[in-house]
Amino acid sequence: MKKEESTLDRFDLAILSVLAEDGRISITDLAKRIGLSKSPTQARLRRLEESGVILGYRAMLDPIRLGLDHVAFVEVRLNDTRESALRAFNAAVVKIPEIEQAHMIASHFDYLLKVRTRDMTAYRRFLGETISSLPHVSNTSTYVAMEAVKETVLADGA
Repeated sequence: MKKEESTLDRFDLAILSVLAEDGRISITDLAKRIGLSKSPTQARLRRLEESGVILGYRAMLDPIRLGLDHVAFVEVRLNDTRESALRAFNAAVVKIPEIEQAHMIASHFDYLLKVRTRDMTAYRRFLGETISSLPHVSNTSTYVAMEAVKETVLADGA
């Protein structure tokens, strides 16, 4: 991303800022908001998409209204950290929808997972049946979130 950052001018950054607020904005309205005509705006948008700066567009769902209000952060320690073990763990994690985020960590544990389930009972079952059976898992520690003070996606100013 650092290399791509240097090629983004103020119009590109303006496009990203507007889309971060309203991903459904029309090209015409986007062009008006950034101060360019429609054709160059559309060309810039296409370039940002093709270069991978814009990864896609999606609906943002409220997990609470969907009944998924139990959030746990799970420290995972692996029994093997050779590259093949890390690849196996990563490949398994990306397939599991309950795991919202997975980060390799430089710490006394290897990964930090953000897991969202319906309730503690569902989480306990998920921990025992899914997380514990992931490749090379040695042990886990769970921290249950009581309240989300701030949860955002990448937007302007990031």
